[in-house]
Amino acid sequence: MALQGAFIEHERRLQALGAETFEVRQLADWNQPKDGLVLPGGESTTQLKLLNDLGLLEPVRRDILAGLPVFGTCAGLILLAKDVEGEPYPRLSTMDIRVRRNAYGRQLGSFATEHEMEGVGRIPMTFIRAPYIESVSGDARVLAEVDGHIVAAQQGNQLVTAFHPELNSDPAVHRYFLSICGHGKPLA
Repeated sequence: MALQGAFIEHERRLQALGAETFEVRQLADWNQPKDGLVLPGGESTTQLKLLNDLGLLEPVRRDILAGLPVFGTCAGLILLAKDVEGEPYPRLSTMDIRVRRNAYGRQLGSFATEHEMEGVGRIPMTFIRAPYIESVSGDARVLAEVDGHIVAAQQGNQLVTAFHPELNSDPAVHRYFLSICGHGKPLA
């Protein structure tokens, strides 16, 4: 999804792993055949407004619910969450997670660390005005925690991270997403 945010960085990471990419900027782009979708970090409120204004919200939601693999980072995580603390308005709302926006504070609260992520291994994690997942329910499962906060989760073909793997040199998270899309085997 190339409406706003760090989509170029995701494209570069996926292309370096041999994946073909294209940018979705309007409904005609969405109607192309695809194996997966990346919802990048950025401003979730702006991305949601653009999804609505461009008539993309319902088609994207429908395809995700029908099984299209999706990877949401930071703002993308917020768009996929069924419950965002203090925000009653609708989003894509496809994943059984409750999220706290800007949970680590403003820009000065940004940080980098290294932790384990289930199915991926030990990886660098860069947090920028990051949310975190307060809880998971249904079929959603926790993949990583940092300091007692859930920072990565998966539900079926939906993968979310509160951190930005596209800003690090380690391709492991993107490789894991490609495995969800049916391109290669997941890392153990």
